[in-house]
Amino acid sequence: MNQAPFAQAISGVQMGIFLLILFLGLLALLAFILFAKYFNLWIQAKTTHANVGMLELIGMTFRKVNPQIIVRSKIMAIQAGLTEKDGISTRNLEAHYLAGGNVPNVIRALIAANRADIPLSYKRASAIDLAGRNVLDAVQTSVNPKVIDCPDPTKGRQTIDAVAKDGIQLKVKARVTVRTNIDRLVGGATEETIIARVGEGIVTTIGSANTHKLVLENPDTISKRVLEKGLDAGSAFEILSIDIADVDVGDNIGANLQAAQAEADMRVARAMAEERRAIAVAAEQENVALVQENRAKLVAAEAEVPAAIAEAFRKGNIGVRDYYNLRNVQADTDMRTAIASVGGASNSVRDSQNG
Repeated sequence: MNQAPFAQAISGVQMGIFLLILFLGLLALLAFILFAKYFNLWIQAKTTHANVGMLELIGMTFRKVNPQIIVRSKIMAIQAGLTEKDGISTRNLEAHYLAGGNVPNVIRALIAANRADIPLSYKRASAIDLAGRNVLDAVQTSVNPKVIDCPDPTKGRQTIDAVAKDGIQLKVKARVTVRTNIDRLVGGATEETIIARVGEGIVTTIGSANTHKLVLENPDTISKRVLEKGLDAGSAFEILSIDIADVDVGDNIGANLQAAQAEADMRVARAMAEERRAIAVAAEQENVALVQENRAKLVAAEAEVPAAIAEAFRKGNIGVRDYYNLRNVQADTDMRTAIASVGGASNSVRDSQNG
């Protein structure tokens, strides 16, 4: 009677043991798979004293970190003589990777700086990398200075144009030799600022020259004066030298400006003369209108004379003799006017014939 529950209990224990064995088998299989996956990396880290454990490699998978990048970067740093005292720890490399940095590039930059005796810490290198600068290129430029064309031909301009005091334009090409200033790389001005400052210095130097011949005779005066201004202040570079590659003579800007000014002055004078002519024509027309108005008044006054004479007759102020004397005076005046007109016409005809 009691054998059935006992058999059931035995079956339950066997089932539990089977599930436990299955679970342990799955764990062992998973561990074997992970071990096989990271075995090569673990062996490389172990043989190179990179000190990256298997559990750290497995944890990188769950943290979505590429173990190959971290391990190979650390191996590269250790083999180059860098240690964890220099900040080359697995945790720091993972943190920089998760922040979006370029871990191999930072390690190469640290190795190059260490070989060139350039003081560069991991913290500063990672900060430069996260700031968007190429830290490896910065270190290489600090060791091997590079040359910057001024102006930048890729921007469309081939020369820097400036005008001396004598009005002659000069076209200048310069080459600036710079090296990276690691301490000012984060927050420092870029190449565009260096090019702009050098261009401004060239324009100022040429503009202060009395004649363009002085610049052509001594082009090194441009580089000397530009270097004296300390144009690399606040920038990520240190200017080593400024060399004038080419100086060409351009247009006579002073003469062109004077010609343009003369043309403008002539146009202004023409406009003012036209204005005065228009004013004179308007005044003449006003005088003609005034003459016509006065003539109309004279005619109106002359028309009132007969009425006044008739009124004088009616009132007895003048007599018949007075009237005829007035008519004789008018007739004599008309005759003299006619004679004068005929004489003037004859003289005019005689003068035209003689001419």
